[in-house]
Amino acid sequence: MTVTLPAFDQLEDSLWLTLCGRALDNRRDHPLLGDALADKIVSTVDYDYAKLKIVPSSAIYIAHRALKLDQIAGDFIARHPDAIGLDLGAGLDSRAHRIDLPSTADWYDVDFPNVITAREQLVPALPRAHNVAADLADPGWLEKLPTDRPAVVVADGLLAFFTLAEWSAILNRIIDHFPSGEIAFNGYSTFAVKAAKIFPGAKAVRSIMRSEGFDDPRVPESWNPKLKLVKEVLLTREPEVEQFPTGLRWANQLSAHSESLSRRGNVVLHYRF
Repeated sequence: MTVTLPAFDQLEDSLWLTLCGRALDNRRDHPLLGDALADKIVSTVDYDYAKLKIVPSSAIYIAHRALKLDQIAGDFIARHPDAIGLDLGAGLDSRAHRIDLPSTADWYDVDFPNVITAREQLVPALPRAHNVAADLADPGWLEKLPTDRPAVVVADGLLAFFTLAEWSAILNRIIDHFPSGEIAFNGYSTFAVKAAKIFPGAKAVRSIMRSEGFDDPRVPESWNPKLKLVKEVLLTREPEVEQFPTGLRWANQLSAHSESLSRRGNVVLHYRF
């Protein structure tokens, strides 16, 4: 298979981090996520993956938070079969393939035009899954989506590339567009933002990370009166930790006793509106 991809800028190029993490997890004897399509794409595209410096623990964390986002989206659509699903900054993620998308729901993957061009070559089409080529900062992209159905919105790794003011503006436009719904994304604590400046696995993106981070999961509630916290998912406390390699499992189980320590690592924030 010959694939000719557009020339990505640094922000667009960040999609390889999460894609490669999911692929590496799939190659483990007992993967958490089992994203075989991510593995296939990584094997297809000639890219210098070594420069990403993804260590085994990072791949597991990437897969774990993707699994939690899948679960939130899948549960919402099970309760609202006519729902709209949105993946913001979808990259080459195939979430619509991993969840049980009924024929009555529609899924929209939103990313820059160059990324959507790559998706159309690498991610198999589904009847109710749609690509939206847009800059999320441009308010106009939402005009392409229905306004009369509940929505579940997920974003994996995206918050890092926006200031909190920019991120809240995007969420407010989404909340205003749909009658109701849920939003889930991985959080970045102030510690995580500082750690990214020295952590080798963040080298490829640290110069374009813009988020200030926040430690209180209720901070987003101040951005819109409709936005309410459903759950702060501290991944150190999730049952999948039992499947981690021994050393990583012990480290997570120790951290699980402390909210502040757990917030320094892998966290998924889940809200309703």
